Amino acid sequence: MNFLTVLPLAVVMVAGTQLVVAVFLASSDRPRAASLGFLSGAGLVVAAGVTVGWLLTRWVGGLVADASAVAGRVDRGPAIDLVVLALLVSLAVVVWARRNRAGPPRWLGSIERADPRRALRLGALLFVATPTDDLTMATVGASVARRDLPWWHLMPFVLLTVLLLALPLLALLLLGDRAARALTRMREWAERHAWIVNEIVIAFFALLTVLDLIRSG
Repeated sequence: MNFLTVLPLAVVMVAGTQLVVAVFLASSDRPRAASLGFLSGAGLVVAAGVTVGWLLTRWVGGLVADASAVAGRVDRGPAIDLVVLALLVSLAVVVWARRNRAGPPRWLGSIERADPRRALRLGALLFVATPTDDLTMATVGASVARRDLPWWHLMPFVLLTVLLLALPLLALLLLGDRAARALTRMREWAERHAWIVNEIVIAFFALLTVLDLIRSG
C-alpha cells in the first residue's frame, strides 16, 4: 500500500455536512469570497490534522522500535496497522451512528451573508468539531507514517479534500446561472447518500489494512 491508497478517504472528509455547507456558501450573497474563505479554513485544519497524526505515529513508533530493539524485535509495522484498523472501525461506527442525521443543520440559514473571515472560521471549526473528520485525519496520518513516507506525501490527500469541497464553487464558475440545479442535486446527494459512500470507502481501506497485516504476519 502506498500513499495513493489513502486518497479515497478524502470522500469521507467532505461527504455530508461539509459538502452541504460548501453548497450553501456557493449560493450565498458573496459566493466566491465566502467559498474561498471556507476552503482556506478547511485546508489549514486538514493539513494540521494529518500532520499531527503523522508526527504522533512516528514518535510513538520510534518509542516502540526502541523498546523492541532492546527485546530483540524490531517490527512496529503490524502494531501501527492494528491502530489504523481500530481507527477505521471507530470511524465506521461513528458514520453508522450519524447516518440518520440527514438534512441541513439549522444554523445554515445564518451563513447566507457570511464574509470571508467568518467562512474561514466556519471551515476550520467544522472539521475540528466533526468526529468522522478527526478520525479520518488520524487514520491518514498514521497510515502514511507507518510506511515511513515523508510529510509531503500527506499533501495530495489535503489537496483532494479541498478540491472536493471546491466542487460547488467550480460549478458556479463554470455554469453560472445554471449552477443552481447542479448545486441542489449535489446537496441532495450529500444529505441522502453520503454515509453509504463513506462506509464503502472505509471498508475498502480496512480491507487493505487487513491484507497488510496478513502479509506482515
